[in-house]
Amino acid sequence: MSEFIQRLKTSFIAIGSRFLPAFLLLLCAVLVSAQRVETLAAAPPAAAAVEWQATSAQHAYGFPEVKPSKKGTLTLDATGLTFTGKTFNTTLPRNSITAVSAGNDRVELWGTGGRLLRMAIPQGGGLAAAAVMHHRVDMLTVEFRDTHGGMHSAVFYLPAMQADKALAHFKVEPVAVAPVATEGCGTNPVDPRSVLVKRPEWKSVEVPAAYRALVYEHMIDRLKAVKDVGSVYREGEIVHGMACPHYTIAVAIEGYKKGNQVVRAATGPIGMFTSATQMRFAVTYTDAMAASVKTEEIKAAVRTESESTGVADVVAKKLAKQYGKLLKEQAKATTAAARPDAR
Repeated sequence: MSEFIQRLKTSFIAIGSRFLPAFLLLLCAVLVSAQRVETLAAAPPAAAAVEWQATSAQHAYGFPEVKPSKKGTLTLDATGLTFTGKTFNTTLPRNSITAVSAGNDRVELWGTGGRLLRMAIPQGGGLAAAAVMHHRVDMLTVEFRDTHGGMHSAVFYLPAMQADKALAHFKVEPVAVAPVATEGCGTNPVDPRSVLVKRPEWKSVEVPAAYRALVYEHMIDRLKAVKDVGSVYREGEIVHGMACPHYTIAVAIEGYKKGNQVVRAATGPIGMFTSATQMRFAVTYTDAMAASVKTEEIKAAVRTESESTGVADVVAKKLAKQYGKLLKEQAKATTAAARPDAR
């Protein structure tokens, strides 16, 4: 019996020695294949092909999560518009862009530094230098919607002749229009001290897209800084909870005169008056709680050597100041109505 077991053992060893190399080879092949599949699965997707790029772009205002005056590279590809710098890398989805416009302006060479340099030139040489220390820049204006349907605009400064080249690569797809904040409010409660800001209208006046965009974006930011203000809604934004905005501000641009920063800088005090950039607006405030409408005119001008687009923030400051007055008047009226002797 022991002899039989010994022969059987010898037979298994012989069989194993014959097939073990093949088995080990098969096992190695399976492991290598699995590793290759894992490697392929972990490989990053190929980057989208660049359609257009400006390596010397400067953010003027409005691009998400990027401060004004930041410089970087602006890139357009199939996924979106990306602005990259030393401390930021922000992408605007391609399907959120609703419009793109090109324009141009003249600005001070080296910005504030150039202005200080001119001031240091003796015997009026700074005025003469102003004529050659200004240069043309292009302005690229991009309009887009956020995830709530709210309208935004961003403006970039580009080297001369670059904005028109950019337009050739943009293909704007239709974006679904979200319901306006006041639609569907009905008898729903009003959100106290909140305001819906409509985009400026310019039906009777030719106004560059960059100016319209900057006015709107500065208005939004200035209103958010008003004391005791509630929510500030953009046009097209969906109001969560269906609460109605307390006020609605509608702005119509009634006058626009583009000045010349070069002339203002080169001619001194005379140029401050003869070449000022001016804008005139009709502003309507609608109060949903009092069912009242108030209209006023706001004028703004840039008479200093600063960039002409600065007129947008001048307008926004004045409008925010008036809105602050409205809130104070409304608070006083509410307090007076709550007094016992008022009943």
